[in-house]
Amino acid sequence: MVDQPRLAISDTDGDAELDSLRAKIEAKNIADTLKEEELTKISEQVLSGFNYDLESRKEWDKAAKNWTKLALQVQEQKTYPWVGASNVKYPLLSTAAMQFNARAYPSLVPSGNKLVKATVIGKDKTGEKLAKAERISTYMSYQFKAEMDSWEEDMDKLLIMLPIVGTIFKKTYWDTAKERICSDLVLPQNLVVNYWATCLDEAERISEIIHMTKRQVKSRQLAGAFREVELGDPHIYDDDIKPQVGAHNDETFPYHIIEQHCYYDMDGDGYSEPYIVTFERSTGEILRITARFDAEGMTLNAEGKVAEIEPIHHYTKFSFIPNADGSFYDLGFGILLGPINEAVNTLINQLIDSGHLNNIQGGFLGKGLKLKMGEQNFKLGEWKTVNSTADDLRKQILPLPTKEPSNVLFQLMGTLVTSGKELASVAEIFVGKMPGQNTPATTTMATIEQGMKVFTAGYKRIYRSLTSEFEKVFELNHTYMNPHEYIAVLDEEIGPDDFDEESYDVCPQADPNAMSQTEKLMKAQGLLELLPLGVLDPVQVISRVLEAQEQPNWEQLFNQQIQQTGQFQPPPDPKLQEMQMKGQMEQQKVAMQSEAQQRKMALEERSQQVQMAMKAQEHQMNMQAAAEKAQLDGAIAVHKQKIFSVEAQNKMNIERATGEQKVQQMKKEGAIKSQQRANSKTGSTARSPKKSSAR
Repeated sequence: MVDQPRLAISDTDGDAELDSLRAKIEAKNIADTLKEEELTKISEQVLSGFNYDLESRKEWDKAAKNWTKLALQVQEQKTYPWVGASNVKYPLLSTAAMQFNARAYPSLVPSGNKLVKATVIGKDKTGEKLAKAERISTYMSYQFKAEMDSWEEDMDKLLIMLPIVGTIFKKTYWDTAKERICSDLVLPQNLVVNYWATCLDEAERISEIIHMTKRQVKSRQLAGAFREVELGDPHIYDDDIKPQVGAHNDETFPYHIIEQHCYYDMDGDGYSEPYIVTFERSTGEILRITARFDAEGMTLNAEGKVAEIEPIHHYTKFSFIPNADGSFYDLGFGILLGPINEAVNTLINQLIDSGHLNNIQGGFLGKGLKLKMGEQNFKLGEWKTVNSTADDLRKQILPLPTKEPSNVLFQLMGTLVTSGKELASVAEIFVGKMPGQNTPATTTMATIEQGMKVFTAGYKRIYRSLTSEFEKVFELNHTYMNPHEYIAVLDEEIGPDDFDEESYDVCPQADPNAMSQTEKLMKAQGLLELLPLGVLDPVQVISRVLEAQEQPNWEQLFNQQIQQTGQFQPPPDPKLQEMQMKGQMEQQKVAMQSEAQQRKMALEERSQQVQMAMKAQEHQMNMQAAAEKAQLDGAIAVHKQKIFSVEAQNKMNIERATGEQKVQQMKKEGAIKSQQRANSKTGSTARSPKKSSAR
């Protein structure tokens, strides 16, 4: 489902409907502006709704009266088994209520000045919000402790009555007569809500029965708060304490003035607005009607019509144990311990009556028994004279066969009492009998936690309700606070604008997980055991211990240095100092050894550097020499190459010349030979005839 865009009422002007609503908000008594017919119609509706809601809770109301009577140990005249029989009331339910009060009250209402704790919503980079939250906490604690005179007393009563009946209420509002915020205790029998309502905020009607005398009613009429109407004499209801004859005409006998927080369509637009209608119960006369909303609680739809009106809630419900049937009125120890307590009362009275019968004795006397003097009843230390022997006397007297009080009944009573204490968590550890001194804190804490299941759950519900009450005061401060009075008392600068519900949350200073002082001390003891580890701040640990001990003005117990700096410097310990000196000497020795080692290493490093430099220089020289040698070798090689080239050229020249000579010689020899051959041939021809003739 998509919501329509909403407009604030301040964004729209000149609308007749809105103007009418503004007029109702500003009116001191809307009833003065209505006709008698309309008032009669409203009276019929509110009175009918009140009677319907009262009838719906009839059974719970009856049970609550019985629980209260049992806790008060109301004595009633008994006629069975005889008139004046034993009527002892064992205080099991009362003890459970007192034990709960003894644990819850010191925790929720600490003896110090801090009652309320304000926390920052969102980021706080500069720390300004945190400082303002501290001022809010101080101021609201001052409100409850100093301005609301009966607030602590009411909380004491609340924590006694709540565990008995299971439900009780607080009413938080701005008192125009006193010009301050009030938060008053409202008993459950005086606040009528439909039995099947889911919660106070969603209830269609909340009707508070306020007892006012004629003088009180007349005072409000003269002040203009109530209409000038005749109420007649106060009516006596069945739930009233029965007065003496004619007491209803007494000026001090109260009226039942009903202040009903309801919804009524006064402008006829089909939407019922939240109002407070005050009327007298017996006559139904309307005394006052006021708006239960303001301009900030109204939103408009896109058409400029009223879409929703958020009512102002005045009541806070304190719950002990939620009812198993899901109804509005919750349960207390009355329903848990009531049957056991009544059974214990019956057993005790039976034991006492049995002892009474056994002690007084009775029986039969024979007709032949004659007493010389006195009656048959004996007085203390009395002896009677009879005309019979002892044997005859024994024969003439027959006592009734009475028995001593039954051990079975006694054991059963003990079992029931033990069961009741276990149910109420009234164990020895919670009535002052703690474990031994050497018992570890963790063991004690586990024992306490195991035995306080019922108390812890109820305590957290009270913590939640107390948070709701503080939130109502926070909102009222935003509207009605007068900062000048507070500044004059505590010299603190704070104003209505500081109470911004979007930036801060308020809750009780008490720890919701630690109900009793013992539990707080055990938790603090656990921190002390962790302190030697050196991971915790000693100042914070000691602060929590002192706070758990509820030491008055414990912040002033710290020395001036801690108060100024917030840091803790423990006194010097001789053994620690000796160990520190030894440690310092060892550190100095180690430092000297380290310094010597560093110097040695530095010298070695310097020596290595010199050696490396020398080697580098030598290597450079060798390289240079090698280069020079290589250069010289190159020059020599070039020179040799030149010489070789010249020699080779010369050789080639010589060989060429020699070859040419040889060629010339060969040519010359060949010519010679050729000439010789030619010459040879010529000679042979001249000699040839001689050779033929010889053959």
